[in-house]
Amino acid sequence: MKLFLFLPLIIPLATAVAGLLAWNRRGVQRLLGICGTMALLGTGVGLLAIVQRQGVVSVQAGNWPAPFGITLVADLFSAVMVVVAGAMGLAVAVYSLASADIEHESLGYHPLMQVLLLGVCGSLLTGDLFNLYVWFEVMLIASFVLLALGGRREQMEGAIKYVALNLIASAFFLAGIGILYGMAGTLNMADLARQLREVPHGGTVPVIAALLFAAFGIKSAVFPLFFWLPASYHTPPVAVTTIFSALLTKVGVYVLVRIFTLIFVQEAEAGQALILAAAGLTMVTGVLGAVAQHEMRRLLSFHIVSQIGYLVMGLGLLTPLALAGTVFFMVHVIAAKSALFLVAGIVKRLTGTTELGELGGLYEGRPLVGMLFLVPAMALAGIPPLSGFWAKLALVRAGLLEGRYVVVAAALAVSILTLFSMTKIWAEAFWKDRPVPPGEPRVLYHPHVAGRAWLLLGMPALLLALTTVVMGVGAEPVFRLSLAAADQLLNPDLYIAAVLGAKP
Repeated sequence: MKLFLFLPLIIPLATAVAGLLAWNRRGVQRLLGICGTMALLGTGVGLLAIVQRQGVVSVQAGNWPAPFGITLVADLFSAVMVVVAGAMGLAVAVYSLASADIEHESLGYHPLMQVLLLGVCGSLLTGDLFNLYVWFEVMLIASFVLLALGGRREQMEGAIKYVALNLIASAFFLAGIGILYGMAGTLNMADLARQLREVPHGGTVPVIAALLFAAFGIKSAVFPLFFWLPASYHTPPVAVTTIFSALLTKVGVYVLVRIFTLIFVQEAEAGQALILAAAGLTMVTGVLGAVAQHEMRRLLSFHIVSQIGYLVMGLGLLTPLALAGTVFFMVHVIAAKSALFLVAGIVKRLTGTTELGELGGLYEGRPLVGMLFLVPAMALAGIPPLSGFWAKLALVRAGLLEGRYVVVAAALAVSILTLFSMTKIWAEAFWKDRPVPPGEPRVLYHPHVAGRAWLLLGMPALLLALTTVVMGVGAEPVFRLSLAAADQLLNPDLYIAAVLGAKP
């Protein structure tokens, strides 16, 4: 059991080091990327099985007694997220075999991906706020280099905005945990949860909670702190955008859910209205930004912001059904949005552009690409029986049961606008004839893509699109798992007992 808690950190670290040692051997780096992410996925599945069987599990590095030393903890939510991280790492590693160019690979693209996965898994499994800060900085460093890799002007502009806002978030985070340590004398999350139950939550504690919400609100792209994301996520290669979309903002939401269901429970209950207002405004501003776009990747980047609002809505409602909806929605949106970004990369490969006004005729020329887009697009919009319908249904039903009609109305309106923006891409890129200058022959697509490249590009997108179908058709077992994860989140005694050894 202890090994399965350490392996999600050891595997990407070892793979990154091995990749650096094979610096000038692209083939070895590619093979290491595939093998490393496959091992991470397998470890995540094993960890999830252990947590389902045993409940919340923890381990102390170096056998230091809790709350001293480095604590690793896994419950159902974090185990599910480790599985998702491994799956997305593998999907992007396969896609990169056909999409990554030689320049990026020669600059350490594959080891950097492994360092990014290391930071993600560390953030998901750590039981200590200071180590959480360290893992987020590992993610920030790796993501900044991946964002700027190649040094194009638009990449550097996006990278500067990205790192500047995230450094501000890190400053808020560090200030919050500094004050918290001065007050409680510990940063172990289980110990903090136990101690804060015994003190009145006036004055300092709400300020700390606000600082941490601001920090992770920036990292999650919650309104009004989201503008760095659509300004930067469309600039790097599509494989990099995909892994960013899948994991970086979602880890921020994961941490918000973790600390406000474990440490700052009273602040979460007192601030429900503010959290729900932030969720609703995040949904609305994100989708309105998407509707106004005419370039596929910028449009999809704004939808990352919009979908974050649904995840925060579950935290704001703070009921078992709502948090189960957040867990379900998390897996759904990672699969659906990642599939859409991968398809955008295929479109760019075929046509040389992702500007909607310059596209057209793709369904006639490449119907499979059209279907690869259509399925996750409809899932993102919440069309039954795909995964997005059940995820949104759970959140809407939870909102109605709590009488939060404004945020429910916003969620439903945003779903309609999401459908509108997805049909906009479909009509412009796939359905209409491609515009051509007068006198030139109409060309459906170019350039030629070899069969092996088609397999490497299309297979990850196909499997992710099928995930939205399987999650929709077989929603019941997935939702049972989500409900079990929500029950653990709302019963922090289980987490405290696993770390400190106290009885719940």
